[in-house]
Amino acid sequence: MSDTHIEHSYVPYSHKPRTCVVESNSGKFYSGVRIENISYPLTIPAVQAACAICLSEGDIPSKLYLNDHEYEQLNFWQKEFELELIYEDDLPTYNADDLFKTDPHIHASVKLKELLQRAVVPNSDFPVSALLFTQNGYFEGVNIEVSDWTRGLCAERIALAKAITAGITEFERLEIHTRKGQVSSPCGACRQVITEFMPISKLILHHADHTTSEHFMNDLLPFNFTSDSLR
Repeated sequence: MSDTHIEHSYVPYSHKPRTCVVESNSGKFYSGVRIENISYPLTIPAVQAACAICLSEGDIPSKLYLNDHEYEQLNFWQKEFELELIYEDDLPTYNADDLFKTDPHIHASVKLKELLQRAVVPNSDFPVSALLFTQNGYFEGVNIEVSDWTRGLCAERIALAKAITAGITEFERLEIHTRKGQVSSPCGACRQVITEFMPISKLILHHADHTTSEHFMNDLLPFNFTSDSLR
């Protein structure tokens, strides 16, 4: 038993790390860490990260392991899935690297289309998939919607949450796909979050009409919010 992933929290503004672990109905464990953003409201709390990662893997959260009572969004996620809350000083061991894929023969466009089946989109019916590549492999993401629209997460942010929970923050590129719409493109909130971690990285967009386009992140979000005046 260990909460070793707490040091993977991204908390450069509050300096208050947070981690938790979800156990799914299938008995698998998924960890989440607090991921802050310079635009404070875009911060991903640990509970949201863990539950969304679990859902993105096709599982349903059942139990939530915490090490104190001060967690953001806890009431919502507990009620949404009737979670059993378990408070322990040491959280269950969870290897976030299990979600790291190393298939050397991956065909990104094929994998992105396959991933769309895992999207949880009861409200929008607009599935999105993402692949976040590092030097040695990749993380998968799909968009997740829940009853409170403000608590869902986009595919891009879930892929980032998986990587950061695993302690990985160096990325080569991000590839995105949508089945519908005129263009596959990160929403404004995702652009701000992506910029925090990969401001000059490449994004490859796989559009619904089977074309692709390549962009650099700093071109997709010119004049992104930044400041040296924050507390």
